[in-house]
Amino acid sequence: MSKSQEQLVAKVHTQREINGGCHCQAVKFSATVAADTTVLHCNCSICSMSGFQHLIVKHKNFKLLSGNKELRTYQFNTGQAKHLFCGICGVKAFYQPRSHADSWSINTHCIIDFKAAEWDHQDFDGQNWQQAHRKL
Repeated sequence: MSKSQEQLVAKVHTQREINGGCHCQAVKFSATVAADTTVLHCNCSICSMSGFQHLIVKHKNFKLLSGNKELRTYQFNTGQAKHLFCGICGVKAFYQPRSHADSWSINTHCIIDFKAAEWDHQDFDGQNWQQAHRKL
């Protein structure tokens, strides 16, 4: 196996521990994600207005450490996505997307020491959600 193949295999099997939360730190979380997880950049109305960048994490690999009582929910359009935000500072650190019913979407801006260059990135055309979702 070549060195580049070994690096690819190592990357796929490596897990990353991440921690983060909202601005006031009332809401805190930890999660384990595969090192090859792709950050999604969505252009839908709410993501483009808020600057949300998605790191999708399975529910079983996510732990809410604090702030459950502070979380507020906002739903619109189909009502399937549950946009959770801190009732104190207003930051949406993670939410339940309609595109991944078994996962949370974590805002990369809310991850402690997040280094964008260490992750793969992909655009997601949320303005044309149905077509884009089929391509995931």
